Amino acid sequence: MADERERVLVAGGTGFVGRRLCADLVATGAEVAAVARRAPDSPLPCRILTLDVTTASPGELAGLIDSFRPHTLVNAIGSNWGIAERDLEANCAVPARRLMDALRRTACRPYVVHLGSVLEYGPTPPGETTRIASPARPTTTYGKAKLAASRAVLEAAAEGVVEAGVLRIGNVAGPGTPAVSLLGRVAGRLAEAVARDTLPAVVELSQLRAHRDYVDVRDVSEAVLAATRARIPGLVVPIGRGEAVAVRWLVDLLVEVSGVPAEVRELPAATTGTAGDDWVRIDPEPARRLLGWTAVRSLRESVSGLWDETLRAHGIHDPAGMRR
Repeated sequence: MADERERVLVAGGTGFVGRRLCADLVATGAEVAAVARRAPDSPLPCRILTLDVTTASPGELAGLIDSFRPHTLVNAIGSNWGIAERDLEANCAVPARRLMDALRRTACRPYVVHLGSVLEYGPTPPGETTRIASPARPTTTYGKAKLAASRAVLEAAAEGVVEAGVLRIGNVAGPGTPAVSLLGRVAGRLAEAVARDTLPAVVELSQLRAHRDYVDVRDVSEAVLAATRARIPGLVVPIGRGEAVAVRWLVDLLVEVSGVPAEVRELPAATTGTAGDDWVRIDPEPARRLLGWTAVRSLRESVSGLWDETLRAHGIHDPAGMRR
């Protein structure tokens, strides 16, 4: 940076990806502020601006943005963890629309990086790859809500309101994985069994038919950093490792890494969703070409990072004889 530090405003900065991104941005020397509904339970190495983007008026939100004068605004709002289906529109699409409405009123014009989801593309036949030009035809409520959010950003960019790029991200794993997610629940159950000495652990899950493109949260953060540098106005770039892995295999890998004796039981399959929703593999070439980014961490590193953090959260020291 020539004359002043890069200023980055991260909406949703206390969430799974947002927390990692804020820490990584600070490590680059950027001045960072995280926008969140409430102060985080654990500290972040940046400013916290408390505001509910879903209910704030455009003028109030514009005032907050202008007070910080960011060069870049990252919208990391829109998780589905622990969110009821009926609330996904309000949690995903509404914040993006409000941010775009606010940017129509601001004096500053930050570059926007919006974090979307690969589920915006909708079902992919098994064996096929989701590509940058794949049509967006989501069938899930979450995919539809995330697509509405991405469209709000891209429409604002087409109108000349902002310069913006969208990253459509695959399944994210690694340290910080929410406890309510599949991997978070498995890790939590294993740690509870260790803490209570009720071994072997019994982990009951719905049938694990899916094959998904999982990518480490640290790699995702680096993809966002690359996007802030590359500035890809009007473009949509999928972010993934380029590999569809069986979710059951990933659960078994987490159990193996933990070293905890465990039995994983799959319950009868629910009759929801479509078969196509069970396969996701992302073409990684556009991210390499447009952002200069590629995922570098293995899934073993991802589940190891999750397990190490889960042990710390449960106050468990590495049990002798249970670790890799």
